[in-house]
Amino acid sequence: MTVEFGPVTRQTVAEQVRARLAERIASGELAPGSPVPAERTLSEQFGVARTSVREALQGLVSKGLVERRGNRMYVAELLPGVAFATPDQTAADSRKQFVAQLFETRRVLELPIFELAGCRASADERDSIRRAAQEFWFGMPLEEFRVLDRRFHTMIAHACGNPLLVEMYGKVLDALFRSSEFESLLFHEANREQVDELIAGSIREHQAIAKAFHDGTSVDVMAAAEQHLANVEHRMVDDLI
Repeated sequence: MTVEFGPVTRQTVAEQVRARLAERIASGELAPGSPVPAERTLSEQFGVARTSVREALQGLVSKGLVERRGNRMYVAELLPGVAFATPDQTAADSRKQFVAQLFETRRVLELPIFELAGCRASADERDSIRRAAQEFWFGMPLEEFRVLDRRFHTMIAHACGNPLLVEMYGKVLDALFRSSEFESLLFHEANREQVDELIAGSIREHQAIAKAFHDGTSVDVMAAAEQHLANVEHRMVDDLI
């Protein structure tokens, strides 16, 4: 009996750097339109030569993930930025109304995107979504939760197969996650207990969404996602100070 083997491939340092950067772009941590860290910074953080970083960035440029503007590299974008006007009310009411508007916008985009993802996701993507939901743990710090939360939702959005929808959705998430109104509610000392409950509830809901992706239909995915958005909005608008 003849035993045959396929060729062995070895990933270069530049390819590893490119893959890591592409992963951060896909997760939304490097959002469309945002500057890519400088070569020197990436070289120090990865512990590699700047030539490897330069080669990795060029690979991302050739894939259309990164573009050069002047002397800087930026994550490629196809759509303009998303901006929201904060209502002119008292500070407390203004924050709550702004968050409610963002969740309304998010609901309009997220639910159809998740429905498409529920129809189009590959078996590998469904497994990845399930594994991503397992990375959450009860009692985790808010900052760590926010990173995984953004990554989880963005991962699902990518499974819809429409890059324009993914970018638009990412811009809305940016507006939510980076707004001072959102920050002031989450990090207010008086809200610590309620935020802990919000995180715990969201973890359970993420697991339900992941289960729907893995075992259910697109209808199940939509129902789990809609329940999650409604619960988070309620906790933020009604329960936080």
